[in-house]
Amino acid sequence: MTDASSLSAATSGVLDTNVPHSARLWNYLLGGKDNFAADREAAEQVLALMPELVQSARFNREFLGRAVRHLAGEAGVRQFLDIGTGLPTANNTHEVAQATASDSRIVYVDNDPMVLVHARALLTSHPEGATDYIEADLRDPELILAEARRTLDFTRPVAVMLLGVLNFITDDAEVARIVRRLVEELPVGGYLVISHPTREVNPEAVDRAIQMWQAGGGAAMSVRTPQEIARFVDGLDIVAPGLVTCSQWRPDGNDTTPASEYAVVARKTA
Repeated sequence: MTDASSLSAATSGVLDTNVPHSARLWNYLLGGKDNFAADREAAEQVLALMPELVQSARFNREFLGRAVRHLAGEAGVRQFLDIGTGLPTANNTHEVAQATASDSRIVYVDNDPMVLVHARALLTSHPEGATDYIEADLRDPELILAEARRTLDFTRPVAVMLLGVLNFITDDAEVARIVRRLVEELPVGGYLVISHPTREVNPEAVDRAIQMWQAGGGAAMSVRTPQEIARFVDGLDIVAPGLVTCSQWRPDGNDTTPASEYAVVARKTA
């Protein structure tokens, strides 16, 4: 995940374990071990107000798997740019993509040094494909695109994955600028995949959880309405079933309880 605390750590070379960090908090919620006391404490405080957050984290991870399987399978995409990777858990993007198409090429982007160390150690590619890692901030799409070209061919379809990361940029205009620049680089047939927290499902609990997260030193975060999220895919062809909570995107028999994150997959057609 991209946030101010990880940006500071990445540029200074110092990892501050006393400040909760979104990637490590998410890792804790998913049952991982790559987190610190500050992350666990923040997570437990948030869970006291919003116990469904664990379920939401699981739903978001399951959405990633279904979206990547669709893209690598039915849609025929062989290249993925996963920005705001977070700490490796189960069913990472390259694992899902290469299980469907072994020649898939994946570039992971994060600006947390802890994430990048774990990614390089654990996210190993199928020999027929490729996996690369970029240390960069979402706020610098030019750097991301320049570095990604070492591995990805932007004359062929690429899927840009922005899962649970746009919410750490609170300025709507800046988010729109970043997304627009990334989409500009996509050829026709490329895809944009977004998941984003919202107040739509459980607004009071979401508000309290965010207040507690930020009061504990966590990075500023913005939740957005489905209408606001939809603006980020303006001009693209939205894949069925459209903009829905991540648990309801092609659920394949999984739990469809509404989640506190919305998700959308959209295709560039012109």
